Amino acid sequence: MAAAFRKAAKSRQREHRERSQPGFRKHLGLLEKKKDYKLRADDYRKKQEYLRALRKKALEKNPDEFYYKMTRVKLQDGVHVIKETKEEVTPEQLKLMRTQDVKYIEMKRLAEAKKIERLKSELHLLDFQGKQQNKHVFFFDTKKEVEQFDIATHLRTAPELVDRVFNRPTIDTLQKEKVKGVNHQTRLKRIAKERQKQYDCLAQRIEREKKLFIVAQKIQTRKDLMDKTRKVKVKKETVNSPAIYKFESRRKR
Repeated sequence: MAAAFRKAAKSRQREHRERSQPGFRKHLGLLEKKKDYKLRADDYRKKQEYLRALRKKALEKNPDEFYYKMTRVKLQDGVHVIKETKEEVTPEQLKLMRTQDVKYIEMKRLAEAKKIERLKSELHLLDFQGKQQNKHVFFFDTKKEVEQFDIATHLRTAPELVDRVFNRPTIDTLQKEKVKGVNHQTRLKRIAKERQKQYDCLAQRIEREKKLFIVAQKIQTRKDLMDKTRKVKVKKETVNSPAIYKFESRRKR
């Protein structure tokens, strides 16, 4: 039964492949159909054209020719293999990029930005270490005035208060008014310590927000690279910045 089934299947397959022919020329072999011949002939011509183009390219090759791609390609077991460039990312960035989505990173970054704005509104940032120092320029007419210049006398304040950038009363104010607020040395030190702690927290949050922004940019760059549009790398990726690509401009339909 199985042999008969196989024989019938072979006969059907033969009927599909070969053209009907008289019985007296069956001993000459299969007479294939025209569509099968065309497929075989087209495949043969395509391979011959490819081989002809390779021979021409090998004959016209310039031995002094150089491509920048050659610096990233090495010969391994007779096959050209492109060296994979290492990604410039820190372990923390890599962990976030693999486990979190860009929307989550952006949400956390915006939360940090709001906390930073709230801390900035609470702190005056007058003696913040990261703040650029202001300059106070005094103008004089003669060199003698420059040599005799005394900043405490000019600002009409006590010499001990000259270095302050805030709460610098004049001598007249000190003589007329009484000292208000906290004046105990221990409490002043505690207040200064708490203020410095707030400034340290602000600096940490600014640094965290910056790192989250970089991670979000790198994730978005990897998503953009999934597009099949032709692109050229303009700038390599670093720890503090993502890679920059220039995409081919396409007209929107």
